[in-house]
Amino acid sequence: MGWVCFCAAMAQPGDWTVWSAREELRPETAREGGWLVVRGGGRPESYGGWVRRVDGVRGGAWYRFTAEYMVRGVQAENWQVVARVDWLDAHGRRAGQPDYAAWIERQGDATRLSVSAPAPANAAAAKLELLLANAPSGEVRWRDARLEEIPAPAPRRIRVASINLKPERTASAAESVEQFLRTVEQRVEGRADLIVLPEGITVVGTGKSYTEVAETVPGPTTEKLGALARRHKAWVAAGIYERDGRAVYNTAVLVDREGRLAGKYRKVYLPREEVERGLTPGNAYPVFETDFGRVGLMICYDVFFPDPARALAAQGADILVLPIWGGDETLAAARAIENKVFLVASGYDHPTYIMDPDGKRVAQAPQRGEAAIAEIDLSRRYVDPWLGDMRTRRLKEIRLDVPVPLPGRLR
Repeated sequence: MGWVCFCAAMAQPGDWTVWSAREELRPETAREGGWLVVRGGGRPESYGGWVRRVDGVRGGAWYRFTAEYMVRGVQAENWQVVARVDWLDAHGRRAGQPDYAAWIERQGDATRLSVSAPAPANAAAAKLELLLANAPSGEVRWRDARLEEIPAPAPRRIRVASINLKPERTASAAESVEQFLRTVEQRVEGRADLIVLPEGITVVGTGKSYTEVAETVPGPTTEKLGALARRHKAWVAAGIYERDGRAVYNTAVLVDREGRLAGKYRKVYLPREEVERGLTPGNAYPVFETDFGRVGLMICYDVFFPDPARALAAQGADILVLPIWGGDETLAAARAIENKVFLVASGYDHPTYIMDPDGKRVAQAPQRGEAAIAEIDLSRRYVDPWLGDMRTRRLKEIRLDVPVPLPGRLR
């Protein structure tokens, strides 16, 4: 494996040059004790920084680009502090689309950015860019930038099953849950890595209220889901109603292959019908580590709003799990497309399907008592030929720093 490294030597003359789109936008720059420094200089239009060309890139090979930085006076690090690799062909022209170092890890006082990506087939070189964007009071110090050739990542293929079932006239939460368990046993044969059940499996078909079926988490239903998970050696996700003191939540639970409760998500966006029936909203978007990747949970009405899916994808979720009663199919597809993640829905009045990051359904279960089953590869890149890898690009370009007015306020 070959690699290109420039760290201790990065402050040597000729290694790096200063770049900006126009001379009048050029930021203040300096070399200070091994750091490459960029300052906004009090000008909001200032945009630019340090660049270096690296030759010897092999088209089609995989590379990891990393850089460390320290920052002050920057309002929105995600888009104002930019490290990216711009691939070049043998004539110095852009090859393919740039890749943004979007994934963040704290390294003591510094922050480490990274991205792994294949060089375009016609790439022969790379221009590495360490920039500061439109931060008049900001300063960023860069160091330890590396471009390394790495082995191509192994596929992360998992088999996912999503259940279409709507029990009727069961009269008890236990019987409704039992119908779901029986359906899984009948329809999910062979290996399964993730099994998804709908929203509210303890209330559907019972004729009971949310509070009547609410239970603790962990509790009797998570125990049954745990037994199912152990039998199939699969992760299991499902929606139930959780009681915590006087509060009742619409909750999605995730159980691991050993039947242990791995985590829970309390529905943040409650429709008025649930509020009027006494439910309490959640206030966090947790992401859960599994043995195949990161999983984010959403529930039903969450799909009408962009921020739940956005928050999960921002934390590196590879797959969004959506137990749902009913909801807008177009918006569900938008959540997968805009965040470039897989989305698995299990619904009653909403279809049951497995969707890829381009919004295409790779499997669906149109009939009751069926399972949508598909093998998906979480390592596959879904790249737009004109825009590049929007999963990482969106993380680096989204503007969360622009104030949003109070909804509905006209004056």
